[in-house]
Amino acid sequence: MGFAALRTDERIGLGVAIVLHVALVAVLVIQPGKDKVPPLPERMTVSLASDVSLAATAPELVADSRAAVAPTLSDQPQPAPIEQPLPMPAPQPVATTPPPKPAPTQAVRQPVQPPSTVRARPDRPQPAPRPARTKPGGSQIGADFLPGAGANANTTETRVPASQIGASAKASLGQAIARQLKPHWTAPQGVDSEQLVTILAFELNSDGSLAGRPRVVSQSGVTESNRPQQDLHAERAIRAVQLAAPFDLPPEYYEAWKRVTAFRFDRKL
Repeated sequence: MGFAALRTDERIGLGVAIVLHVALVAVLVIQPGKDKVPPLPERMTVSLASDVSLAATAPELVADSRAAVAPTLSDQPQPAPIEQPLPMPAPQPVATTPPPKPAPTQAVRQPVQPPSTVRARPDRPQPAPRPARTKPGGSQIGADFLPGAGANANTTETRVPASQIGASAKASLGQAIARQLKPHWTAPQGVDSEQLVTILAFELNSDGSLAGRPRVVSQSGVTESNRPQQDLHAERAIRAVQLAAPFDLPPEYYEAWKRVTAFRFDRKL
């Protein structure tokens, strides 16, 4: 009646427990290898010695250390040993360079003037030297004896005609004039002043000096902002030409630089 009151899961658990207990009892009752007999231990043979050896076979013990014996002192002192000096290495010869011998000075021998072999006789007087004869009038060879070379470099004989002066020569002359003007040129400062450009014309003498006052040809780059600097820009350009004169230019190209018709003055010149 009590087993019937159990639930299904309890019955299953009880059944599993019973099966496990039965299996454990079966394992304990039925042990594998129960019929095997354990092996017997081997026998040990023991012999008793009746003879005793007369010689000791034990290792010999270490003898006691001897007592320290003091050395016997002598009445006569022993001479101290003489230390032999170590041999010194032989000195190596030092190579020395002999000083250069001074160059033998050669004595400058003065030429000995031979004695004059001509002696004046005391009874005959020497004739007086004749004066050099000079031709009347000046020299017939002038300073311009070379073809095309005159006495003055500025004369028309040495000048290159304007028609024979090329563009490269004219460009070099313009650079030479600008190079001499630059130390005397200072552009005015102000708003849009770098846009101002003044064109001057001037004439030069053959020695590079001015042949009159430079004149303004034209001005460009004028705006409402830089208009107050317009006149100052032109005045400074004229003053730069006056301060740079006289110009140092090649006289043979005078026909090319005697009239400068349009020279540009801007911020950088």
